[in-house]
Amino acid sequence: MDALKVITEGMIKEDRPHVKVGDVVKVHVKIREGERERIQVFEGTIIAVKGSGVSETFTVRRVSYGVGIERVFPVNSPNVAKVELVRSGKVRRSKLYYLRDRVGKAAKVKEQI
Repeated sequence: MDALKVITEGMIKEDRPHVKVGDVVKVHVKIREGERERIQVFEGTIIAVKGSGVSETFTVRRVSYGVGIERVFPVNSPNVAKVELVRSGKVRRSKLYYLRDRVGKAAKVKEQI
């Protein structure tokens, strides 16, 4: 059991993003295309944070051309280059799945001042 703990400690990032549900973030993701590598930015609202330790993930939702897109990012993934906090949200829930049913301004989260 101690060996497993040592292995998982080596995989956890030191500069982990401290994000909460309701925050609007920009996630910089490394994309490999053949031998080239580029960074793609995905901006949206965090609707869920799941897991702990090495397997911790967060789900980001955005609406693009009227279609809702959700992506799940592992916190400790080497493909996640950077997570920028754009706006901090004020929420009273741990999961914001109800935003999937809302359209327009009703789908916005209030900003924490």
